[in-house]
Amino acid sequence: MRVLIIGVGTRGDVAPYTGMGARLREAGHQVAIAAHEPYAELVTGAGLEHRAIPGDPLPLLASAKGGARVSLAAKARMFAQYATQVTDGIVEAAERGADILLLGVAASAGYHVAEAMGVPSMGVHLQPVEPTGDFPPVMSALGRSFGRWGNRAAARLAFAVPSPAHAGSARRLRARLGLPPMSSRAVYRRRESTRWRVVHGYSPLVLPRPADWREGLEVRGYWWPPRPPGWVPDGVLADFVESGPPPVFIGFGSQAAARAEEFTDLAVRALRRAGLRGVLQTGVSGPLGDDVLGVGDVPHDWLFPRMAAVAHHCGSGTTGAGLRAGVPAVGLPAVNDQPLWASRLTALGVAPDAIPFRRLSPERLGAALHTAVTEDSYRCRAAALATRIQAEDGAAAVIAAVHEHTAAPR
Repeated sequence: MRVLIIGVGTRGDVAPYTGMGARLREAGHQVAIAAHEPYAELVTGAGLEHRAIPGDPLPLLASAKGGARVSLAAKARMFAQYATQVTDGIVEAAERGADILLLGVAASAGYHVAEAMGVPSMGVHLQPVEPTGDFPPVMSALGRSFGRWGNRAAARLAFAVPSPAHAGSARRLRARLGLPPMSSRAVYRRRESTRWRVVHGYSPLVLPRPADWREGLEVRGYWWPPRPPGWVPDGVLADFVESGPPPVFIGFGSQAAARAEEFTDLAVRALRRAGLRGVLQTGVSGPLGDDVLGVGDVPHDWLFPRMAAVAHHCGSGTTGAGLRAGVPAVGLPAVNDQPLWASRLTALGVAPDAIPFRRLSPERLGAALHTAVTEDSYRCRAAALATRIQAEDGAAAVIAAVHEHTAAPR
């Protein structure tokens, strides 16, 4: 079957789909991933077809985190323009051929495209966006719990009454595809009544499946990105890692490049306060003294097991990679689902209290790193959890679901 995975977002939103896609290819399917152009090599390096989606989500991330001084009106225009670009890209990617569409959280336009094409679709989500009383909507700015009833109500509202830009984009898309008008509320109700399937790409050991979720919402395990063929660490990195005590990893995600010097200085000062060596993924590469090295893209499955601890922004994929490595963590969450994953690291006993991005300082980060490295309980719990996570096979659930969908009569 021709499987089209639509992964809208930054590198961390695309990388897990390369692992899932590689497994689907091994199962005999033709697999393409539609993603933004900067991640084309990530996709093709996994042996999969890349279909380009225009647009760039990084400026939106910067404005959401306060890193760019943009008016509300300008932000609204940015999001509307990006939504249009993504929608156009999804349509064009699907028009190149697909027998089933697998949709990430930000690829909701694909639901309408699949309907127009007469092919099945299903969700492959890295975040738990479906309504539950267990926690507030993870992709909103609410940030705090409103109790079980309030959390569910807020999440349902986000589905039924999306932003004007999103709702308008969906309305125009259905008209473009020759589909009858349908409100966001009606789309959500149809998804619920048909038990539209969503497989989540994270471990139930990390975040258990909510008991109040409906049938069809599954949590089975992470999708691990494959290491690029023939990849080996460069001599500088390998020598640095082996030249002393295990260093600490510090990374701030895809948005780091916009403020590389500021983030790098903060991380170096934190390491020096804690008396630790460090590998930084902050947008600056090369030696930063005898005890600190800046790196670019390095496979986490090679790097993280060699670290004394990993401090990161708590994106879903990076969180999973740290847990798989069995090393302590320090959460540095900023937006969307990141605070949820950070809270889970603390609840699981593999990390001290997280440091919200807005409160990040060399003093706080240095103290947290020292705690994570020196208190043995964090490493012991991390190692025990890693053994159980490594035994899971999250991709198997997606393969089974694809087979069920494609075998069903249309």
